[in-house]
Formats: sequence, C-alpha cells, structure tokens
Amino acid sequence: MSPAASVHSTSADSSPARAVRPIPDILAAVDLGSNSFHLVVARYSHGQLVIIDRLREMVRLASGVEESGRLDKDVAAQALACLQRFGQRLRDMHADSVRVVGTNALRLARRKQAFLERAREALGHPIEIIGGMEEARLIYSGVSHTMPSEPGRRLVIDIGGGSTELIIGEGLVPLELESVQLGCVSSSERFFRDGKLSPKRLSRARVAARLELEPVQAAFRSRGWDHTVGSSGTIRVLAEAVRELDPQINAITPASLERLLAYFCEAGHIRELRLSSLTDERRPVFPGGATILAEILEVLGIEEMRIAEGAMREGLLYDMVGRFTDEDARERTVRAMQHRYHVDLAQADRVEATVLDFLGQTKTAWRLEDPLAELALKWASRLHEIGLDVSHSGYHRHGAYLLENADMPGFPREEQRLLARLVGGHRRKLSLDGLDELVPPWDRSTVHLIVLLRLAVLLHRGRSPTALPSIELAAKPRSLEVSFPGRWLKDHPLTSADLQQEIDHLKPHGFRLRVFTARGRG
Repeated sequence: MSPAASVHSTSADSSPARAVRPIPDILAAVDLGSNSFHLVVARYSHGQLVIIDRLREMVRLASGVEESGRLDKDVAAQALACLQRFGQRLRDMHADSVRVVGTNALRLARRKQAFLERAREALGHPIEIIGGMEEARLIYSGVSHTMPSEPGRRLVIDIGGGSTELIIGEGLVPLELESVQLGCVSSSERFFRDGKLSPKRLSRARVAARLELEPVQAAFRSRGWDHTVGSSGTIRVLAEAVRELDPQINAITPASLERLLAYFCEAGHIRELRLSSLTDERRPVFPGGATILAEILEVLGIEEMRIAEGAMREGLLYDMVGRFTDEDARERTVRAMQHRYHVDLAQADRVEATVLDFLGQTKTAWRLEDPLAELALKWASRLHEIGLDVSHSGYHRHGAYLLENADMPGFPREEQRLLARLVGGHRRKLSLDGLDELVPPWDRSTVHLIVLLRLAVLLHRGRSPTALPSIELAAKPRSLEVSFPGRWLKDHPLTSADLQQEIDHLKPHGFRLRVFTARGRG
C-alpha cells in the first residue's frame, strides 16, 4: 500500500513536527554584494559557530550594471574569476553546507541567466538572489547573533554597494525592516566619478540620499530605538577614518562625520585623502558611503553609532543552522501566511501527504532528487489556497501573485518564483508561462512538479477526510500513468470526470496522462 492510503487529515490546530537533522560540521556562506564578494567558512561546535576562514574581494559589481540592465562583460569576468577562487577554497575545506546569495546589483541586472550559470559552475553551488527585505533580515540576524545581548531596541544600519538596509529589532527579533536604493558604489558613480570633491558635489549627494530616506523616516522614528550600530565594510572604514581625524572618539557621531566631509573638501580629490584606513580599492566609493551615512544620522536624529562585527554573511550562517533545526525562517513564513490567509489546514495537510507520496514514486524517473523539489511541493501544498482569501474566481492566479510579490522572510526570490509558478499552475487550464524565467534546472523540472500538485489537488477536491486508496504512478519524461485499485474510479464518478478533463488540459503541452484501473485503462 502506498503512503497516501494511510494518510488521515490532521486537526486544523496542529502543526506537523519537523525532524531535526544533524547540523553539518563545516558551513559556508558566500555574499555576492554590490561592492564586495565575501566568503565565510565556519565550524559548528557545541552550539556555536566558529569562523575558520574568510575571503573578501572588491568586485564592485554595481558599477558593472549598465543603464540598460546588462552586466558589463569585464566586470562579469572579474566576478567569475573571484568566484573560481572562492570555489577552490570551498572544495579544499570540504564545506558540507553552502549558501550563496546575490543582492542589489544582481536584483537589478537583466539577462543574467548566462552569468548565473557560469557562476554556479565556478562555485559548485547555485546562487540565490534575495530581495531587499530578506537582505535586511539576514543582516539583523548576523548582527544580533554576534553582539552581546543588551536591553532595549537596536537600530542596525548597513550601507552596501547598491542599497542600504535599516532594521529595528529587539534581541534576535527584527521589528521594522527597510531597504532603500542608496549605495556607496551607485552614489560615488553618480556624484564623484572623476574623483573630485567639493562642497557642491557633497551637498548634491546628501540631498539625493535624503530624498531616498524620506519615505522611511516617520515609521522608524515612531518605532524608536535605544542603541544604534553599523555593520559591514563601508561603515567600518568610516569609523576608522573619523578616528584617525580625532583619536579621542570611540564611535561615529554627526560631528565626527561632518569633520570628515570638511576634510574631503580640503583635499579636493579622492587621491589626496591621506587616511591609512582607506585602501586604494575602497577609495573610489568612499565619498558616496560617507554622504549616505551623514544623511542617515541627520534624518533619523542619531547621536552615536557603534560598529558591529557581524553582517549578512554571518546572518546566512545562522540561518543555515536554523534550517537544520526547528528555526527555519521559511517554515515560519509559510505558517504565518497560512494563518494570515485563513488556509484550511486539514485540506492542505491532505494535499501535502498525497503529493509527497507521488513525488516519492516519480523523483527518480523525473530527476527530482534535489531537496528543493520536496520542499517546494510541501510549501505549495500548504499555500495553494491562499488566493481564496482574495476571490474564489481564479484564486490560483491570486495566490501566485501573492507568492511572487509578498515579503517572505527566509525565501530567496527564485524560491518565491518557483512557489508562484506551482500555485499558479495547480488548477484549471495549464499555463507554463514564466517557467523559462526560472533558474536551471527548475526551468525544465517545474512542469513535473506542477503535474504532481495538480493531481493531488484534484484527488482531494471533495475535501473528504477519508484516506485515498493505494495509487500507483509510473513516470516517463513526458507522460504519467496513474493506476487506481478495483472499482474506486467507478465509485467516484466526479473524480473520474475530473481526471478525464485533466488529460485534456495536459495534452496541448505535449504531456500525456493515462489513467488505469485494475481491469485496464479508465
């Protein structure tokens, strides 16, 4: 008997327990930032992450995104060369679990599939492109896990190459998240491309930063905070620079930044900045970062900022640890969405159990062994009806829209797109629009996941708590044979009619569904 035969619906108030998997000994995080690429390797020991290696290379990817959205060939080549070096280190250190994320520059870049595929080959691991809010969440996680705990709320600020993240949190929990289009690379390219520094240029850069910050000012000030910290390289170098100009200070203040900007005007050009903390590779993007931070302090009324050791890459490591325990942010997000959109949990559980049984029978033939295949079907089963909270008519399309556009903590954009395609294709006439936009192998494999989800949803259309019989599946590249026992199909004529309609829905896409009973074809 197949597992589907023994599945019973669970209570609407229950949540299936997650098995806790052993945490790998060696974990690695790769942060493909708009300014720098970072690799951090850690060992998990006695409940703690111990950093055993770090690599950083200034790639300045944001400067290579042209106005058309294309990625400049020379910058792409430099990035791939860096990733080949990172890939060698990952292989040498035998990292058991690796996550690679791209941020603002890769969010903005168009026609990047070829680059992402070559980057995957260089690293040996796929690249996840995350949204600004997810970037902010990971930054806060990295900061909060690596700083001493203290009472009150903490404001965290991170200035990247193409975006700036601002987060208010308490303890390990973020309360307010924001990502704005402000970056040290983009600002420096816009206002200081030739290296000249003047009061007029600094003023123009600050006004541009103020305009971007204005929409978030009220929300952050009303929430309030007790401590302010800055993370990542730009703010760390700024802290070292203001300390060079005034060795007596031990934190960034508005006055110390104004003194630094006055020093810029005295120097007149970035090559004339005599600061030992300022490396040649950091020099071209330094003015943009300084003007952005000066405006943040001004707009939010910040009097003092300390420096955090952790950043997004540490947040990635802790997020990975969570995925091996009961703290996976994606699981929490799925549960929250089920609650928010009033999902029928018993129905979702029935569909999930059936579709996972079907995956077990077909994953070898359809090459769906990647763990994400099972996870995506789980999450899609739990969320396939969220569109009902918008409208019953075309609710699969409403659900797909919500999944593609919602802020979903823990989910990189590609996983959100994959979920959206699954939910959008789970009923009615089959549409494969947008599958070619998914990263390999999902541009080809998702159609098989959609077929399995459609079949599971169809079989539970009656919402009956009665378990299904044993159903056997046999898969070929573009076909699926489904066998039912005895008289089951005759005893369920509505389901039999639905299956015949499903055959018609799949046929135009070159996919053959065949339905059998014990006595032959149904």
